[in-house]
Amino acid sequence: MRAVIQRVQRASVTIGGKIHSRISAGLLILLGIEEADTDADIEWLSGKISRLRIFDDAEGVMNKSVTETNGEMLVVSQFTLHASTKKGNRPSYIKAAKPEIAIPLYEKFVNQISHHTGKAAATGEFGAYMQIELVNDGPVTLIIDTKNRD
Repeated sequence: MRAVIQRVQRASVTIGGKIHSRISAGLLILLGIEEADTDADIEWLSGKISRLRIFDDAEGVMNKSVTETNGEMLVVSQFTLHASTKKGNRPSYIKAAKPEIAIPLYEKFVNQISHHTGKAAATGEFGAYMQIELVNDGPVTLIIDTKNRD
């Protein structure tokens, strides 16, 4: 499971010309799911993200989590995070999980991160063509891969 986490002032997802969801200050989480991912990956990643100290404290030091700042979260599934670009110029998505595996894991992740933070996460729509708008705050952008947690 791979995530790109962006600290944002605001973010939104538009589908078919209509705003599907939006958040104010918090985290935009782009989530890539691969065939080998499990519930253990969900638990570890959702806990890690909910505890990341990437928000400023009173001294302007990144020392607070999204939970501590009462920030919002927007989780968007993005299979392209598992693109392989080793051969040629056309990315291969062979490692990305197929919908029958990815959808339940995506939904579990959304539920688990909501549980960790005590606040419901906004979402995109799995498999939909979406436009994501965001104002990156900082900018602060992190990439976390559950396969690199040791």
